[in-house]
Amino acid sequence: MACVNGRNTDTLYELSVSAVIDSYQCFKNELRMMPENVMFDLYHKLYTEKRLCLLGLELSEIDIFSRLLRVSSRRQVLLRMFQKFDDLAGVIVGTFLLTPPKIGSNFELHSPGLDSLMDHGTRVSRDLALCYARKCSIVKSNPTARDMLIDLGLRLGGFLSDSGWFSDAEKVLISCRDLCQSTDATPRYWKKTLGCCHKLLHVQTASCNYKGAEVTYQLAIDILDKLQKASETTNFAGLFAEFSALHFSRSDYNEAYKWSTEALRHVDTELPTKVTVDVLRHGAKACVVKRDFKKAGLLARQAVNLSKDAFNSEHTKYADALVDYGFYLLNFDSVQQSVLAYETALDIRREIFGKINLHVAIAHEDLAYALYVHEYSSGRFLKAREHAEKAIEIMSRLLPENHLMLASVKRVKALILEEIALDTVHNNTRMADLLRNAEDLHLSALKLATATFGEKNVQTAKHFGNLGRLYQSMKRFQDAEAMHLRAIAVKEELLGPEDYEVGLSVGHLASLYNYHMKKFRKAEQLYLRSIAISLKLFGEGYSGLEYDYRGLVHVYHALDDVDKVAEYTYLLNNWKLHREFNAHLVAPPTGLSEEPLQIEQIKAQFFDLCDTVS
Repeated sequence: MACVNGRNTDTLYELSVSAVIDSYQCFKNELRMMPENVMFDLYHKLYTEKRLCLLGLELSEIDIFSRLLRVSSRRQVLLRMFQKFDDLAGVIVGTFLLTPPKIGSNFELHSPGLDSLMDHGTRVSRDLALCYARKCSIVKSNPTARDMLIDLGLRLGGFLSDSGWFSDAEKVLISCRDLCQSTDATPRYWKKTLGCCHKLLHVQTASCNYKGAEVTYQLAIDILDKLQKASETTNFAGLFAEFSALHFSRSDYNEAYKWSTEALRHVDTELPTKVTVDVLRHGAKACVVKRDFKKAGLLARQAVNLSKDAFNSEHTKYADALVDYGFYLLNFDSVQQSVLAYETALDIRREIFGKINLHVAIAHEDLAYALYVHEYSSGRFLKAREHAEKAIEIMSRLLPENHLMLASVKRVKALILEEIALDTVHNNTRMADLLRNAEDLHLSALKLATATFGEKNVQTAKHFGNLGRLYQSMKRFQDAEAMHLRAIAVKEELLGPEDYEVGLSVGHLASLYNYHMKKFRKAEQLYLRSIAISLKLFGEGYSGLEYDYRGLVHVYHALDDVDKVAEYTYLLNNWKLHREFNAHLVAPPTGLSEEPLQIEQIKAQFFDLCDTVS
C-alpha cells in the first residue's frame, strides 16, 4: 500500500486486479490461466465488490475451485467467501427492491448464480459434489488422473466439512473412498483410503449418520489390521481421535476414552497443528465424561492455547477449541466461565460462516444450554430461549425434520420452557401451554433418540430423566416416578452406580419423593446417595449440593428430626462459603494467555496423571 500526502493508495498490483475485474467478461477465460494466488485475489475481488452472481458461477466449477483450495494460506478467506453468500445476497436483493439497478448494468436479479447464493450456498456445494462424483466415474482407468482426483476429493471433502455442508462433504468423500478402493490392494492405497476414512468419519459423526459411520469405522479397522500385518507404519493419531469422537457421540464413553488415549500416544511434532489440536480436544471431552477433570483441564487448556498460538483468535480451530473448553468448564461447575467461552466461539463462527450454518447452530445450542444452567437459580431464561430457538430455526432450514441433531436442541428448549413456565409465568393457562409445548419437544426428542440408539443408551436415558422432571412440574407424579426410575436403571447399567449422571437422576427422584409424594425416608436415602456421588466427583463447593442439602433440611423438618435439620443447615451454610471462596479463584477462559506446552510435555503430564490414578 503506497502513501501519498498521508493518504493510503492502492498498489500497482491492486490497481491491476481492479482493472481486470472491471473488465471481467473480457478477461474471464484468461483468469483461469493465472497463477493460483493471483487467481485467488481476482475472485476475492469479485467477493468484496459483491458481484455474487459471477462469483457463484465461477465457484461452482470444480476445476476453478480445486485451484483455489490449493492456496492453503487463504483457507479462512475462502471459507468466508463460500459461506457469506446468504448474507451478501440478502443485502443485494434488499438493495434491488429499494433501488432497482439501471438498465444496462451487469446485475441480473434472476441469474442462476444469485439463485445458488440465495440457497445459502447449498447449490454451489451440491454442484461441486456432483461434479466430483462424475469425474470419479470416468477416471478409474487412468492411474495418474485417479491419484490427482483422490487428492482433490480429500481436499474438497475436508473443505465442505469445515464449512458445515456435511451432506455434500459426505458424498464427495464416499466417491473418494470408492475410488481409493478401486485401485490396487497395496499399502499406498490403503493409507489413502484411511485418510479418506478419517475425514468421512468426522463428517458422518458430526451429522449423526451413525450407520454410515459404523461402516467407515469397520473399514478403517480392517485396513489398520492389513497395514499392521504388512509391517507398514504411519501416524494415525487424527484417525484415532475420530474413533474417539464417534464413540463419544454414541455415549460409549469407555471406548471414547480408550481411543483418545491411543491418539495422544501417537501425537508427535511432525503432525499438522490442526490434527494435534483435534486430538487434545477429543481427549479432553472423553476425560470429562469419565469425570477425570485434571486430565480434561490439561488437554482442554492446551488445545485453546495451541490453536490460538498456531492460528489466531479469529480462526475456526480456535473456536472449536473454545467450544470443548466450554464443555469442560460447564461440567466442572465453572458455569459463568463456560458461558464466556461459548459466547466467544459463537462470535467467531458467525463472523466466518454467516448466520445460516450448522456450525453456528451448534454454537447457539451450546450457549443456550450453558445460559440455562447459569440462570437456573435466577429464572432469567429469555436469552437462553433466544439462542435455543435460533439453533432450531437454522437446523430446521438445513436439515430434514426428523434429523437427530434436532433432538438435542429440542431437549434444551424444552428445559428452558419448563423453567419459564414455573418461574416467570403467573397465568395458569399460559403455564399449561408452555408445559405442553415442552412435553411435545421432549417426546419428539425421545422418539428420535430411541430410533437411533435404542432405550439402553445414555442419551435416551437423559430424555427419560427430563420427562420425569417435566411430569413432576405438570403434577403427573406417577408418570414422573416411572420416568426417573427408567433413567436411573439405564444409567446405572451403562455407567455404574457412582457416575455423575446417575447422581443427577437420583437427586431428581429424591426431589419428587420429598416435595410431592411425601415418601420422606426414600427421599432421604436418595439425597444421601446423590451427595456422596457429588462430593466424590466435585468436592464440597459443587453447585448441585445446594439442592440436596436443602432437600434434606425439608425432609428432616417433615420427620421432626431437629438434630438432622441443624446438621444439614450447617452443611448448607458451609457450602455457601465454599462457593464464595471458589468464585474468586477461576479466571475467565477467554483470558487464557499462557504459552502452549510442547507436545511431549503435555503427553508426559497426561500419562503421569494416568499412573497416579492407577
